[in-house]
Amino acid sequence: MLQKGIITNVQRFTIHDGPGMRTELFLKGCPLKCEWCSNPESLKPYIEPGVYESKCISYEKCGLCVEACPEEGVLSFNEGKLTSIDRRKCTGCLACYDACPSDAIKQWGKIKTVEECMVEIRKDKGYYDRSGGGVTVSGGEPLVQSDFVAALFKACKEEGIHTCLESSFHGDWKEIQKILPYTDLIISDIKHMDRQIHEKHTGVGNEIILKNLQRIAGTDREIILRIPVIPEVNDDKANIKATADFILNDLDGKVRTLQLLSFMRLGEEKYQSLGMPYGMDHVKLDRESFQKKVGEIAAYFNHRGIHCQVGTKEKQ
Repeated sequence: MLQKGIITNVQRFTIHDGPGMRTELFLKGCPLKCEWCSNPESLKPYIEPGVYESKCISYEKCGLCVEACPEEGVLSFNEGKLTSIDRRKCTGCLACYDACPSDAIKQWGKIKTVEECMVEIRKDKGYYDRSGGGVTVSGGEPLVQSDFVAALFKACKEEGIHTCLESSFHGDWKEIQKILPYTDLIISDIKHMDRQIHEKHTGVGNEIILKNLQRIAGTDREIILRIPVIPEVNDDKANIKATADFILNDLDGKVRTLQLLSFMRLGEEKYQSLGMPYGMDHVKLDRESFQKKVGEIAAYFNHRGIHCQVGTKEKQ
């Protein structure tokens, strides 16, 4: 119970990542850098500040962040409003966050013990029981904090709570083995079947991910598999066929649903708060045509005998 994790968000009453009504914990730290990631605040494995210029009262009227910061020249202003933090100079002490009275500086990440998380989780146990829900841990990449996730899931199972692990599975198998004994359901992505294209758009190759999915399919865990359908990245016929072949030939019938997640421009404000460029800024698409294409991809998978749907809400 003393095991601690760094968490960016605890979301209650979510219905998208696993069955029923769930409490979802988003952990910090991820080895991938997917261009379309909607949670950039979860990439770094440590607590960091974010800046929301629109909430800044102004340096002239406030200035408490500058007074609190122990370093010179870390905080930058434009027309009196805080606009950015020099991450090379910032020590991550969060004195600016503590001093800010207007939420212009946000703390991305908090340290919580397993027991502190369980206090939040137990509030919704009645909803889990009535809806067939439970707890989902996502990220970031949960394998980065595998000891914490294993301890949290063990505590959940001791109280009869369903557990779901959402992971890229880009990690060492021994880290997965820590968590699997306490995991009821697996959610994972296949982003691209070509190693080089996968690395180009996510920062890592796909060999470890595919190998780990094969090993998980050899256990008794059910898998919900997802494809984030990204225009001109992985929506071509060759990749869709290769993905279907992999699911049918290498995952031992353990994929109960394949979910297609249509690309959406999400998280842009969070990228700005962290001083990071948004990797999909160049993408312009006709939403109606794109959704039609995603529907056609779903039809192809279903034709191949793979239960496939568009979206994350499981349909009966």
